[in-house]
Amino acid sequence: MSALIPRPVRELAPGAVHVPGWLTLDQQRDLVAACRAWATGPVPIRHTRLPGGGVMSVRTVCVGWHWQPYRYTRVAGDVNGQRVAEFPEWMVRLGRRALLAAYGDAAAAAEYTPDTALVNFYDGQARLGMHQDKDERSSAPVVSLSIGDTCVFRVGNTETRTKPYTDIELVSGDLFVFGGPSRYIYHGVPRVLGGTADPACGLSAGRLNITMRVTGLTDEDARR
Repeated sequence: MSALIPRPVRELAPGAVHVPGWLTLDQQRDLVAACRAWATGPVPIRHTRLPGGGVMSVRTVCVGWHWQPYRYTRVAGDVNGQRVAEFPEWMVRLGRRALLAAYGDAAAAAEYTPDTALVNFYDGQARLGMHQDKDERSSAPVVSLSIGDTCVFRVGNTETRTKPYTDIELVSGDLFVFGGPSRYIYHGVPRVLGGTADPACGLSAGRLNITMRVTGLTDEDARR
């Protein structure tokens, strides 16, 4: 059997960095176990309903803050009225290590303090249209982790949902960080490549995407 060819770290645009194979298989399995626990509650995983009546094909569970289009709350009023699971300290440390791996800036990594994660599960038919992550008050980078089936990830520009964009494949264990000039890039997932997951990652089918963000919100905001 031929050895796998290492995939290089790649900066697709200033601040948009792909780090292939960043998570070990043990780390992937641990994250899958954590996501499965969150998926059962206190606010369970669900298909998010959009204001226009449409329903997202991905299923989402939130940690730290609950996201619903297009705001964050502590309590999931659109699901079951419960407060979402707390954002664990180990995820803060994971986010800081991810930022260091992508940017090589120890000072910026030490200051990075994510307080929410959106966990999206894609089955073989799920897609995610081009969009910006702009519901946060903070412009701190977004840390994105992929586990399970490979997907086609579309990296666009900050002005429009259309071209120019670049399609790359995100494989189980890959890290993608976008911040700085690329913090508000349009991005999406036009396709998931079913059957590409290594069962050793803890997920036999489908794709998990964990995105850590800094909301910039406070407990006072949560009481409003």
